[in-house]
Amino acid sequence: MTDNSKACFYALATALLWSTIATAFKIALKHLDPWQLVFWSVATSTILLSIIVIIQGKTGLIASQFKRSPGLFLLLGLLNPFLYHVALFGAYDLLPAQQAQALNYSWPMALTLLAVPLLGRKLSFKSLLCCLLAYAGVLIICTRGEFRNLNFSSPTGVVLALSSTIIWALYWIFNTRRDGDPVVSLLICFLCGLPWIIGATLLFSSVWPVSTEGLAAAAYVGLIEMGFAYILWLKALKLADNTAMISNISYLSPFLSLIFIANILGESIYPATYAGLIMIIVAVLAQQHLSRK
Repeated sequence: MTDNSKACFYALATALLWSTIATAFKIALKHLDPWQLVFWSVATSTILLSIIVIIQGKTGLIASQFKRSPGLFLLLGLLNPFLYHVALFGAYDLLPAQQAQALNYSWPMALTLLAVPLLGRKLSFKSLLCCLLAYAGVLIICTRGEFRNLNFSSPTGVVLALSSTIIWALYWIFNTRRDGDPVVSLLICFLCGLPWIIGATLLFSSVWPVSTEGLAAAAYVGLIEMGFAYILWLKALKLADNTAMISNISYLSPFLSLIFIANILGESIYPATYAGLIMIIVAVLAQQHLSRK
């Protein structure tokens, strides 16, 4: 098997894992509140990343990478895993899974817009059209196609979902300023985010008691969304000659996700969800093409 074939295999495996996450979120939130889900999933992921770093013999890099940019890592840890997952899980708690996961895929547009003031990038007319197309898709999803009446299923949920895209975009913008091993860097971010998560969970909820079902669902989220999927994605990018092709494979996951949402959660998928999601993905792919040019 060639490196490109392996990269495609890893990318497809990542897309499959990602496609289960929206369903896992909703199942977990039946047993845990958003604060508890943040705590237990991040704790699980931190343990997993620590084990991986130990197995790879890279524990010595933790201190050295943190010392190079302590302020940056503290900021990154605040953004992700803390603020991002608080907003994301809050959105999933209030919105149907199909809406929350579709809105989450608009984050590249938030990245495009934030790059203008934060990175000094220019926003071309074509990029602006891509953003308008994506957010038109967002509006269609939020209103289930009844955008003339602006009938949102949960305005707070929509705000949280879109806030999560902004936080995620900020995380990746500031993330470009760091170097070093990516898995070690992610572990440092999680270690820096844990004190915020513990404090917020104790303040607004409680760590214990939680049900066995809730712990299992949170562990799945931590292992998959914040752990194995990230590792597989790094392998795919490392092996691929054409990263654009690998990136395109990732956009299978929102459509696969709708299959799990419909069959496991029993949600009736609205035609507006398909229409809006297609608009978002087309806009993102077009923006990626413009960026490469």
